[in-house]
Parts: sequence; C-alpha cells; structure tokens
Amino acid sequence: MTSDVTATATAAAEPRVVVVTGGSRGLGAGIVESYLASGDRVAACARSVTPEVEAWRASHPDHFLFETADLSRSADAKTFVDAVVARWGHVDVLINNAGVARDGILAMASDDDIDTVVDLNIKGTLYVSRLVTRRMLARRSGSVVNISSIVGRSGYRGLGVYSATKAALDGLTRSMARELGSRGITVNGIAPGYLRTEMSHGLDEGQMDQIVRRTPAGRLGDPGDIARVCQFLTDPRNDYLTGQVIVVDGGLTS
Repeated sequence: MTSDVTATATAAAEPRVVVVTGGSRGLGAGIVESYLASGDRVAACARSVTPEVEAWRASHPDHFLFETADLSRSADAKTFVDAVVARWGHVDVLINNAGVARDGILAMASDDDIDTVVDLNIKGTLYVSRLVTRRMLARRSGSVVNISSIVGRSGYRGLGVYSATKAALDGLTRSMARELGSRGITVNGIAPGYLRTEMSHGLDEGQMDQIVRRTPAGRLGDPGDIARVCQFLTDPRNDYLTGQVIVVDGGLTS
C-alpha cells in the first residue's frame, strides 16, 4: 500500500511537458514564463531567438527547450515536435499561440500578405496540432489551447485577413474537441482582447485611450491575464470543460 501511494505521489509530481508556439516574445513569452514558474518543462518555438529565450536557457536549462522554426512550413513543425519528443518523450499540453497580423483593408492586401497570415495562423496551427495530438491520442490524455482573438468574433477594420484566421481557429477548437474528447483530451480556445504587447504597437495613443475607455476593466490586458486562463484550462483536474472559447477582454465585448 505504501509503495502504491508513493508511486502515485511521484507520478503526480512529475513535471508536465508544455509546448508553446510563438513563445519568444509578447503573449507567448508570458505563457512560457507562467508554465516555467509552475515547474513544468516548456518547449517553445519561434522564427528567431530573443533575449527572453537566452535568459530561460540560462535559468532553466533542464526545463526549457527552444527551437527556431517557421511553422508555416510542415517540415519545420515536424522538426520542432520531434525535438520535444526526443528530449522529454511526450507532450501533455499544447498552446497554439504563434500568429502574425498584417494591417490594411482587404481590397489592398497583397498575395504575400494573405499567404503570410493564413500560412502561419491557420496552416501552422494545423501542422503542429496534427503532430502533437497523434501522440496525445496514444497516451489518451492531453490539453490543447488555441489562442484566437476577439477580432475573430467582432471583426476590425483593416484586419480582415487576420480576423478570418482567428475565426477559423475558433471553429478548429470546436471540431478538435469533438474528435478528441472521448480519448481524454480537452481542447479549448482563448480569445484575448487588446493586450500590451508588440501586437498592439500599431495603435496610436489616441486609439489605445479609446479602447481603455470602452473597456469595463479600465485597462488593456497583459500576458499574465491570458496565461492564468491557460493554466486553468490545462489543469489536469479539468477533464470536462472542452470545446469552449473563453473571451478575455476586460469586458470590452460584453
């Protein structure tokens, strides 16, 4: 009996393996920080190394892995996921955060801009999700969180292509939840509002002030606001909440 209890406690204390795409800066960096602070093993990828990545490599050498990758390319997605599995054997949590935006009305959008946004935001998410959920299915457990946006629900002038990709992620969340729920895998989404990250740097001070005035919480969000919801949705005790997209926008769209 004692050995059984000890084994159970040891298993419960085993760090999770968490994959965060687009985890080198901004919102992704906030999510990485949160899971590292929880004692989890975190694998992140992005197109380039940042000072945050270098700091995590130094401070969490046994719990942090980073790979440069362009997830719009299927081969890069496979190389990244293979590296995670080679190091830690499996994946418990996937946070699909990688994304890019291009400002401008749709009538003036170039083919390159459309391809860049669609290829990373949609195809990149599909590539990584396909690879990771294959492994989750074999273990009959796991959690996936897709980061979308409130603009995928309400639209925003000048962000038509980006809005379309984020709306697509909400549909993907619901479909994946139906496909994977019977195998012990939860799939949920988070639709952030306006955050103080590099994604909001295209807004001038007047626009930012207007958004704050319209937000019941009286401020812009920060990465920690989203990271806390990620932690809630991927808690091992959460085995019933699935197929939902949680809006985290300080009440802006309420």
